[in-house]
Amino acid sequence: MIMEVLIPSSAEEICELLSQDNSRQLLAGGTDFMVEVNYRHRSPSSVIAIDRVPELRNWHHDGDSVVIGSCVTYREIERGPLATLVPALAQAARTVGSPQIRNAGTIGGNIGTASPAGDMIPVLSALGAEVSLRSSEGKREISLDDLIVGVKQTSLGQGEFIESVRVPVLESPQEFLKVGSRSAMVISVTSLALITYPKTQSVGIGLGAVNPRPTRARQAEEFIKDFLNWESMQVDPSGLDHFKELVSEASRPIDDHRSVAAYRRHSIGVLAQRALTRIFSERSPSG
Repeated sequence: MIMEVLIPSSAEEICELLSQDNSRQLLAGGTDFMVEVNYRHRSPSSVIAIDRVPELRNWHHDGDSVVIGSCVTYREIERGPLATLVPALAQAARTVGSPQIRNAGTIGGNIGTASPAGDMIPVLSALGAEVSLRSSEGKREISLDDLIVGVKQTSLGQGEFIESVRVPVLESPQEFLKVGSRSAMVISVTSLALITYPKTQSVGIGLGAVNPRPTRARQAEEFIKDFLNWESMQVDPSGLDHFKELVSEASRPIDDHRSVAAYRRHSIGVLAQRALTRIFSERSPSG
């Protein structure tokens, strides 16, 4: 099979190439896409390699948020200034595959693949991420939750691609936790991000690998508010059991070759309690 490989040098050129033929496959790190090609699940005739486009490879601190180009790699996210600004995203990036995978894989690829097990997804959901999409028709902003509409399904229009993602800089505690079949280089059985919002005295909880699309545990977020002391950074332990139950109830997992639904439902609640008590120490009965 002959495959045409096109190498644009700008986002405008990507738009032009997609407008000519929107069946062309975008390729950045290729850590998911090339697996499908190798197993002959895909046979693209034309590929646009976008990993050399400067504006997609960069990120910048924009006021109270960070804008991350879609071709920024896990390697860059997991350490350095970006890791300091968005620590939960860095924690998630460190759990992705091997060093070789983290050097190649990109945040845009993780979003665009739209796998429920994508490690960036729960963090971006809990942060309320906004994704910038671009095409020859112009740009539009969309929430992550509206972009990913099902298992490996997005609402991208014809000729559109992911240009960047914007997340807030909160300068407050964040946690990402993950359960897998082994301690490293593993696809998530369950994962969870917990983000603190001191200004509103609330938390955001994003669930991973337990629902077909990005999910926040909204009822759990609302319930736990009354049990948190933001001055002492303590949590009243009397609310933890129900908090864990509410997180579990927000999940709709399935049985598959990696786990069974019952274990996923249980473990996502355990991760939520663990993340919360890592940030808020349990208040003693006399406290």
